[in-house]
Amino acid sequence: MNKQQLFAISAKISKGKKSAETEYPWPEKIPAGADTEGALAYLNRFKPLPNKPKPVTLPFERPLIDLENKIDEVRELANKTGMDFSEQIKELEEKYDQVRRDLYLGLTAVQRLSVARHPHRPTFLDHVLNITDKWIELHGDRAGYDDPALVCGIGKMEGMSFMFIGHQKGRNTKENIYRNFAMPTPNGYRKALRMMRHADHHGFPILTFIDTPGAYAGIKAEELGQGEAIAVNLREMFGLRVPIITTVIGEGGSGGALAIGCCDKMLMLENAVYYVASPEACAAILWKTAAAAPLATEALRITGAELQKLEVVDEVIPEPLGGAHSDPVQTSKNIKAVIMKHMHNLLKLEPGTLMQQRVAKFRKMGAVEENVEVDPHIKRNMKKREVPLESDEPKLLLAGNEQPIDFKNKNSLPVNASANNSARE
Repeated sequence: MNKQQLFAISAKISKGKKSAETEYPWPEKIPAGADTEGALAYLNRFKPLPNKPKPVTLPFERPLIDLENKIDEVRELANKTGMDFSEQIKELEEKYDQVRRDLYLGLTAVQRLSVARHPHRPTFLDHVLNITDKWIELHGDRAGYDDPALVCGIGKMEGMSFMFIGHQKGRNTKENIYRNFAMPTPNGYRKALRMMRHADHHGFPILTFIDTPGAYAGIKAEELGQGEAIAVNLREMFGLRVPIITTVIGEGGSGGALAIGCCDKMLMLENAVYYVASPEACAAILWKTAAAAPLATEALRITGAELQKLEVVDEVIPEPLGGAHSDPVQTSKNIKAVIMKHMHNLLKLEPGTLMQQRVAKFRKMGAVEENVEVDPHIKRNMKKREVPLESDEPKLLLAGNEQPIDFKNKNSLPVNASANNSARE
């Protein structure tokens, strides 16, 4: 057999190899601990990760890492020498718990932002699979595309069916690329609107979960009508006759979050954030540098406690000590308990009353001052004129005229302008 025949045989073998990524619902080698009989079997993409993710330490958690290293050193020393260091280990563990409690009970806005962006923070599908008894995902916008950044489906809790809609982030780089980092395109918002109308038709309450830095800002999204898709969602959600509860589980950015956030009750996890523009974008606009992002984070008032004072958020859901990623199951249980509490109250209202309260909720947001004297001179921090005006009177430079026109001097006006000015007088 010559080399050419060997090459042909090897090429055929590699071509016929079956990729585990394309298999549905599971690859041939099922990961250890995978639940193949529950709701997870219906999700072709959301499988248990084959490898445990690497631990991630946030900047403010460095004191905890130092204490962990000390505890490990003492335990290693006890194993080597055979001496009893149980009291020292107990003291270090108590100190670790105290430092951890102090850190997470007094987080600043910047620190909460970093917790909300934690790569191991539970995603929308994590919460759905933790709180639902039955779940099936629905796909497609009926216009030729299924946006994976925005997931929709019907789930059952406590014997009641709900329409679930939420942004889905990835748990690693590969998933984030597939999910477009939870930044939906117009197709995603049209898919969400289709599911909302379906829920409204069949009487399913709607639960939306926000976790996105914003809508996808690519050229293709603008060509497909990103702004129009978001605006239509805003309009249509105010006319839905079923209860809507929105929960911010991570980041809630700009119109990309609000497109599924027009609701009867707005809930937020303790370490989630909700903003009109990201702190980095705000700093670049107002302070002309992204280095001012911490200052912008404080000024934007993006945390749940601050937004509750402003009556934007109705209730803040507590997280386990250490953040939602430290105990995802308990976080999901907290979310379910608060959602069902508000849902039972909303189901008692008539559809007309429900829609009126929804509109009134958003109309009262913000502050308005009436009968306040306003400085007539508009003042802005703008670039100075390269050629300052000689007087305060306005001057106009018409096409074909080299000299500017002085409106105070009638002799300098053109024929048409002079006639029009005389007619006004």
